[in-house]
Amino acid sequence: MKNPFRYFKTSPEIIRLAVMMYVRFPLSLRQVEDLLHERGIDVSHETVRYWWNRFGPVFASEIRTKRVARQRNWTQWCWHLDEVFVRINGEIHYLWRAIDHEGEVLESFVTKRRNRAAALRFMRKAMKRYGRPKVIVTDRLKSYRAAMNVIGNADHQETGRWLNNRAENSHLPFRRRERAMQKFRSYAALQKFVSVHASVHNHFNKDRHLESRDNFKLQRSAALAEWRQLAA
Repeated sequence: MKNPFRYFKTSPEIIRLAVMMYVRFPLSLRQVEDLLHERGIDVSHETVRYWWNRFGPVFASEIRTKRVARQRNWTQWCWHLDEVFVRINGEIHYLWRAIDHEGEVLESFVTKRRNRAAALRFMRKAMKRYGRPKVIVTDRLKSYRAAMNVIGNADHQETGRWLNNRAENSHLPFRRRERAMQKFRSYAALQKFVSVHASVHNHFNKDRHLESRDNFKLQRSAALAEWRQLAA
């Protein structure tokens, strides 16, 4: 793999820090610029914008490749599928998301419709990457049932009033980030950001409510150390 930083004078550590701050936290470009300035790093918000557009997909791809390789060795027990409305220049689009039983975002997919064809494309994309789960929990949108009839796993679907809360709650980090970015201006920008954001969120999400403080600190330090080695 060629060094992606070879044409940049700025240290890779600074670029990784700026990308992590912008994608992981609900900060604007100018807020990231101010935080870097407090650390003695003088860059403009347009530089931060260029860095995340240039290196965000590179970092996300490396994270995703490692996690997919590990997850394909495990049984895919239960998926939670859900879709949310996202406005792009006033036009409604739909963000489909697949979440596993531990709350990890498996797939994010943006479409202009939420019919059977859109649901089918989304589910096939997720299953091609991770394999087929034993159970798929959805809401009562008929597009899911129609798509699963085509795939042939309609008997694996489960619906219920609170069964899909895990998928509903997984939208909250994205919604906070969306408000900080003041919406999206193009279909491609939305698809690009949700893919990068999902990978970064998975990487740093350590379920601190399930671990002891000591274990959580070890896992957090390991995640940060792994992040500092991306694209090295």
